[in-house]
Amino acid sequence: MRDLMGMMKQAKELQTRMQEMQEKVAAIEVSGTAGGGLIEVTLSGKGDMKAVKIDPSLIKPDEAEILEDLLLAAHNDARAKLETKTAELAQEATGGLPLPPGMKLPF
Repeated sequence: MRDLMGMMKQAKELQTRMQEMQEKVAAIEVSGTAGGGLIEVTLSGKGDMKAVKIDPSLIKPDEAEILEDLLLAAHNDARAKLETKTAELAQEATGGLPLPPGMKLPF
């Protein structure tokens, strides 16, 4: 019975840490760049695009396709950084507890 109570306490602590981690993730913002910093995209912790900055030198009507490609690259860079940051926070919240393969946090 003592083991069951200990497991319940650990589960409650993990639940609290996971909730704290989810709050931290929601509060973070990451930026990704492309084209040597000419394009910058900012994402929220949930992956929503919050801001786009475009260097004025790129705004030329005949180069729209290049601008589109750079925007996509900057968004992908920001998304990768967000996934890394989220994974770090999840690792911190679980105290190094290994999660099953393919399980992503936050839920």
